[in-house]
Amino acid sequence: MKIRSVLVPILAVGALALFYGGPGYAADTSGHGSVYTREALSGGKKALLAERESEEGERGEGGGGGGGENERFSAVESPLYKKECSSCHFLYQAGFLPAHSWTMLLNTSDKHFGEDLALDDKTKTDLLAYLTANSAEKSDTEWSVKIMRSIGSSTPGRITKIPYIESKHRKIRRDVFKRPSIKSFSNCGACHTKGAGGNFEERTVVIPK
Repeated sequence: MKIRSVLVPILAVGALALFYGGPGYAADTSGHGSVYTREALSGGKKALLAERESEEGERGEGGGGGGGENERFSAVESPLYKKECSSCHFLYQAGFLPAHSWTMLLNTSDKHFGEDLALDDKTKTDLLAYLTANSAEKSDTEWSVKIMRSIGSSTPGRITKIPYIESKHRKIRRDVFKRPSIKSFSNCGACHTKGAGGNFEERTVVIPK
């Protein structure tokens, strides 16, 4: 009886250690349209804990998440935004950033990540009107709601630096984004096959080799 009372706690502690401190793992969800390979993923204690917290949030547990949000962004409707902002990079939906971030980006359009966008005043005004009218805090899209929760009162200048966006990609090693087929973390369309239409659901993700 004494041996049993000693062994049970030891085995329990060992199981917890394996779960929280064990080696990384990879989940292959290709049956749902996504391709997450062992090569592309990394794990560990922090990733496991973050994943658990994220999954609880998705279910509305532990004070996170919430019901009723739309799963998808609306497709970009502004011809002007498409014309001015899709030739150099993925056309991000306005709901990825709050209004004050879009305002900051347009007010510094002459220094847009090292480039001068050469936008005239009317173009900037019209772009800002569209982007702020459809910004994250005005959207009930699931991602927009969670983006706003994750940034608090900050003014992110890069979508890829938003905590929620980073957490959604936490399993993928940084070197994967440097593949010639992807080029960078900001190139959403390389993996999100339906992203242009506003669908960023995991089952539509395919990570190219």
